[in-house]
Amino acid sequence: MTYPVAADGDPQCSIVVLAVPEGGGYPCPMTSDDEHTTHFGFSKVDKAEKAGLVRGVFDSVADRYDIMNDLMSAGLHRLWKRFTIDQAAARRGDVILDLAGGTGDLAREFSRRVGKEGHVVLADINSAMLQQGRRRLIDAGVAGNVTIAQVDAQALPFDNSTFDCITMAFGLRNVTDKEAALASMFRVLKPGGKAMILEFSQPNKAIKPAYDLYSFKVLPVLGKLVADDPDSYRYLAESIRMHPDQATLQSMMEAAGFERCRYHNLAAGIVALHIGYRI
Repeated sequence: MTYPVAADGDPQCSIVVLAVPEGGGYPCPMTSDDEHTTHFGFSKVDKAEKAGLVRGVFDSVADRYDIMNDLMSAGLHRLWKRFTIDQAAARRGDVILDLAGGTGDLAREFSRRVGKEGHVVLADINSAMLQQGRRRLIDAGVAGNVTIAQVDAQALPFDNSTFDCITMAFGLRNVTDKEAALASMFRVLKPGGKAMILEFSQPNKAIKPAYDLYSFKVLPVLGKLVADDPDSYRYLAESIRMHPDQATLQSMMEAAGFERCRYHNLAAGIVALHIGYRI
């Protein structure tokens, strides 16, 4: 597979929309046909509607995404992402897919670590987020080994066994069919490669009352004051509560085919990094 790079050496000048191949794309296991609804935060919505609703949230917060992350994590998201990058142990020449990569925090560092012999695909389903990521990569001087692609994680339009490592930071909880996304990630991962999912999770019981108070009472107010968008911040807090807990997500990864799965709790379980390998 070739990865388009702009002639001037900048990261891909225009965002490449990588559509699912004609005929429905690569096969991924889906939930049964009679299950037509899913969760959007605490609300139940038709599955066909969720992607558009999530897109609306991230269209709204794209230009204030770092502020959103700072509010939701008290600034700790930078440390959590650094931990993920270190655990990835990327080497020169590696090919890495950064799913739900948004503003490019992980892709920027990965591009440095894989060198000119390697390649990084910064991918997200949301074009507004990718526009922010493209701008930041250019501002950081990243050039020559990054492609920016708009893709659907549930049906990745890449060849089998393409990537040495796949990361997904704070994105899986927004995916309608998480099982399909995990299966798609497994398919495009090389044998010996690893997938890494960094996501808000279930904190330990000691801090849960204070965490809930902050999430549902304080965070929407801050969202209103800082971004004039309390509803988006309320959805993000709700989406965390509907996301599978640590043990459940590990089981889902194992069901998708990943082996040697494990997770690291960060900040007393507020966030967890799940890691699984394709053997």
